Formats: sequence, C-alpha cells, structure tokens
Amino acid sequence: MKLGFKSVTMDDIATEMGISKKTIYSHFKNKTSLVKQCAFSVMETIIEGIDSICALNENPIDELFEIKQFVMRKLEDDQFSPQFQLQKYYPEISDELYKTQFNKMMECTTANIENGIKLGLYRKNLDADFISRIYFMSMNGLKDQLLFSPQKYSSKYIADEYLEFYLRGIVTEKGLLTLRKYIKENQSDDQ
Repeated sequence: MKLGFKSVTMDDIATEMGISKKTIYSHFKNKTSLVKQCAFSVMETIIEGIDSICALNENPIDELFEIKQFVMRKLEDDQFSPQFQLQKYYPEISDELYKTQFNKMMECTTANIENGIKLGLYRKNLDADFISRIYFMSMNGLKDQLLFSPQKYSSKYIADEYLEFYLRGIVTEKGLLTLRKYIKENQSDDQ
C-alpha cells in the first residue's frame, strides 16, 4: 500500500518476507491475485471497522466523524496513490472494489441520513438515496490529485473540510448545534 502495487515485485515481497517466490506462488496464482487479496483485505478491514462504529447507534453526526477518523487512521495519509495504480494497472480489481465500496457507502450513508432525520438532526425533506449518491461521488472526487494536489492539501484537511461542508448542507438547527460543538471540541492547532 505504501510503495504501490506496480513498483513492488514478487522478488521484493519474497525478500522482505524471507521466503522464496515459489512459496508465494503456492498461495497465489500470480501477482494479480495477490494484489486483489491485498486490496480486498484492506477494504474488508475498513468495512468491519465502519460496521462496528455504526453498530454503536451513536448520534449520526458523531458517527460520521468517528468513521472519518477510523478511515484516516487505516489509510495513514496515503494520498490515494494505491487507488490510482489499481485503476491504471488492475482495472478489473479497481472496478470490483469500486462496486463494493459503492454498495457499502450507500447502505451506511442512507442509514445515517434516515437516523439523522428521525432524530431531528438532519432536514426532513432529504432524499436519502440521492444524498447518499452525492456523498459517494464527492468522496471519490476528493481523491482526484489533479483537483486536490497532495502538496497543497493533506488527506486529513480534505476529509475534515468536506465532512463539515457536507453536514452543513443537511443539518437542522439542532444538528448545527451538535456540529458546532463537535468542531469546537476537536479543533486542532493547525485550523
């Protein structure tokens, strides 16, 4: 994940693990199957973490901030290079991951919106399916390095600013109080 799927060879992996390439190939048919397993392993870890956060049934605003923090810790400011390499060199794996991510985000975001409406934190007139699709599209667009250069915008900055922007568009007055409280309590020195 840190060095990129294309730049790391099977020899590099064997050397790092202190095993032969033959041993690796006894578990994986080829490098593509290894890349797929690694990518989906990361995705599964993230999905499990998000599911456990959602299972807490917290305030929907708190839930989104907890998910953001969890994902940021897992991806460790990787600047989205692995995703770009997957799209370029392993498009079938990238497409499969995209579909998995879409389905999971739609499920979680829709549930979050519906819960927020029920609790009076989000506006009643929201179309949960539509807003979930906008959220998914935006989250993927934020990874575009041509729009958001890593030299100018850290992934933490992007995630923080977008989440506040998104929430301000859907919260009620009651939700805005919660959002302001959360922002005030979690402001860092660099803001």
